[in-house]
Amino acid sequence: MNLPFTLFAIILIVVIASIRQINQYQRGVKFTLGKYTGIMEPGWRLVWPIVQSYRKVDMRVKAVDVPDQKAITRDNVSVLVNAVIYYKVESAEKAVLEVEDFFYAISQYAQTTMRNIVGEATLDELLAGREKIAERIREIVDKETDAWGLKVNNVELKDVSLPGDMERTIAKQAEAEREKRAVIINSEGELAAAKNMSEAARILNEQPGALHLRTLQSINDLSSDQSNTVIFTVPLEILKAFTGFKKES
Repeated sequence: MNLPFTLFAIILIVVIASIRQINQYQRGVKFTLGKYTGIMEPGWRLVWPIVQSYRKVDMRVKAVDVPDQKAITRDNVSVLVNAVIYYKVESAEKAVLEVEDFFYAISQYAQTTMRNIVGEATLDELLAGREKIAERIREIVDKETDAWGLKVNNVELKDVSLPGDMERTIAKQAEAEREKRAVIINSEGELAAAKNMSEAARILNEQPGALHLRTLQSINDLSSDQSNTVIFTVPLEILKAFTGFKKES
């Protein structure tokens, strides 16, 4: 009776030792005698010692920080660009079998791609169209890493650093643009004011007595002023009236 009990105990120990846990966010790539034999889904799974092995693969979205990359734009401006790439493993089998270290591989490929894409754009295109350039980088990296079982969800350009002299030049250019816009707005305001004044003068000239009423209004406004100096403008119509009176006498 001791032999069957001992055998049962040994089998039980081997089974317990063979249990492996795969979490919900993971997949296990199983090998039997060194050969790929399947994907282990989440839960408790058996991996027989010696003859079998496995490797866990995290299926969650990962962020890869692409460090500062020195690049030269199409208009020969040296810039430093860094970015972050968000990706996830879609095929655990390919991520293990097709590439040695997919995390390192996608980081290196993203760096090279970013330098190439930045070199195809001018400085103005880089500064004004960061989203477009980031999307272009995402498309290229996603296409290349598809064979590795990876899916690139998004690429964000975090920072674009310029040389000090170039930053000063851009600041001066922006200031000149603001001054130019201010002059344009001021001239447009003066033109509108001149048109309004011209229209008001035409209306006052066409309406009999309108100019006299405007004069009386001006006198009324001056009466509320505490200044000792009052300037009164005599309308030409009044002067013409006095001239006519002199001729009749």
